[in-house]
Amino acid sequence: MSSSPITVPDRAEELLKLLARVPDPRDPRGVRYQLAGVLAVAVSAVLAGARSFAAIGEWASDLSLDRLDSLGLSAAPEESTLRKLFARLDVAALDRQLGVLAWTRTGQVEGRRVIAIDGKTVRGARTTQVPAPHLVAGLDHATGVVLGQVAVAARSNEIPAVRDLLVGFDPADLRGCVITLDAMHTQTDTADLILTTGADYLFTVKANQPRLLARLKALPWGQVPAHRATQTGHGRRATRTIKVVDAPTWTGFTGAAQVAQLRRTVTKAGKKSVEVVYLVTSATHTTAGAALLAGWVQGHWGIENRLHWVRDVTFDEDRSQTRTGTAPQVMASLRNTAITLLRLTGWTNIAAGLRHHSRNPEQVITCLLTC
Repeated sequence: MSSSPITVPDRAEELLKLLARVPDPRDPRGVRYQLAGVLAVAVSAVLAGARSFAAIGEWASDLSLDRLDSLGLSAAPEESTLRKLFARLDVAALDRQLGVLAWTRTGQVEGRRVIAIDGKTVRGARTTQVPAPHLVAGLDHATGVVLGQVAVAARSNEIPAVRDLLVGFDPADLRGCVITLDAMHTQTDTADLILTTGADYLFTVKANQPRLLARLKALPWGQVPAHRATQTGHGRRATRTIKVVDAPTWTGFTGAAQVAQLRRTVTKAGKKSVEVVYLVTSATHTTAGAALLAGWVQGHWGIENRLHWVRDVTFDEDRSQTRTGTAPQVMASLRNTAITLLRLTGWTNIAAGLRHHSRNPEQVITCLLTC
């Protein structure tokens, strides 16, 4: 854990107030547990390492009446209540409200917000009749907080879901940002949408754009000055070499300002691997030099380690048996929120943070009410 927690802005709204804005799908007659309180208990349980409805119910039942009251409940909801409620919940509304909290906690990289967007499949939720849900999320490079999430529509793909995610963000939040995406999303329509928000894009070009890739490879890179940076650690040595030139008119992307060649050479246990990728960005050389572009690319890869890997390994998401209705996405949203809250309170090792909070329920409640 870092030595000092991150200071959060005073303008941010409390989590409980945001959860109270999520529509309740239940008939108001006979409702015993307020939805905001149930969601808060669920977040607190996941923050303490709970991975299932049964674990959330057990965590809730162990909370004292005073702790439940601080979350707006007079009694602990049972597993069956959680299972039925979360299967019917408007998860898009839940993610929007959680995003309001997260956007006030973003940081900056060289004076700009940089947002990585990528998708992940919740494999454990697959059934013989229903495919596994695929979720697209946005992650802030600087702080590692999760800014939003949308589900890929059935019989669709990730490309329109990314646009849905962008449209769901407040345009004022996106203005001046940099959006980093992998090669699947190197699409002219996505570039146009990003530019209309006042943000810049950074795309990777790979084999799914064969003609563009071939033309980028053919540029006279041997005549272009290179910027190099080397990192060592964890038994490996990685050197990144980037060359940047003004974007030719034939890229086909509105607002394209620069293209780049990025070479990654990694040596581990005496074995060397080399990967070369090409980039297209609307950021100009006056706002984004070679070193900064390379940093943005490296930051984008972080969404795999800082979000997808954490959910897969630390939360064991791919083996979760939660499958009914919207419940798999709700659980993913709760995990995203737990990751966000832990990072905001200074934890860099999420597994260690979960273990710590499992032993300290009072700190879990404090985190929910003050972050």
